Amino acid sequence: MKKSVYSRPNKRMFIPVQRRNSGAIPEVREIQEPLVIDRASECHVTPADVAARMVDYLGRPGDLNTLEPSAGTGALVSALLASGHSPNEICAVERHHKLARTVRRLGVAVFEECFLEYAERVRGRVEFPRIIMNPPFSLVRKHMKAALSLLGRNGHQGPATLVALVPITFEHEGAETMEILPEYTFSTCRVRTKIVRIEA
Repeated sequence: MKKSVYSRPNKRMFIPVQRRNSGAIPEVREIQEPLVIDRASECHVTPADVAARMVDYLGRPGDLNTLEPSAGTGALVSALLASGHSPNEICAVERHHKLARTVRRLGVAVFEECFLEYAERVRGRVEFPRIIMNPPFSLVRKHMKAALSLLGRNGHQGPATLVALVPITFEHEGAETMEILPEYTFSTCRVRTKIVRIEA
């Protein structure tokens, strides 16, 4: 081996270091663990553009309590907030504790329980003028029935409105199909879906 490998390089041994002001200490940020979605949760994340259109179908922001029964990663809640809905008027339900924690970071109230159990618990005592949802596809009829049981004007003049992303096979009397979504809408599954609106 050559001796030059061990020789000191012909460089300065000291370099000037800029002093940092005490006020320039970088902010310590919380390190967030990656969000892993359990397949059993049936969480199919609503793409941002689809979520934004669903919020448009729901109606303009106002003094209206809005329910998101299957909050998942918070895609629909984020779209509501981005369109000007107040976090104080959004109620989210999510049974998966890691997903619920993610949604709670958005600044909205989150009930960490199964939506079907939540609906049974509050039925007759709470009604929502607006509901927006992407329910689990395998239990879509049960979740839609539970959501409709909570839909009501709650003293407001306009109609109570529910907007949902459902399998294309879902039918309900009075449901208006707003659009048919492409088969590749979700990255995790291939299923034909549509957006429906129901007013009461």
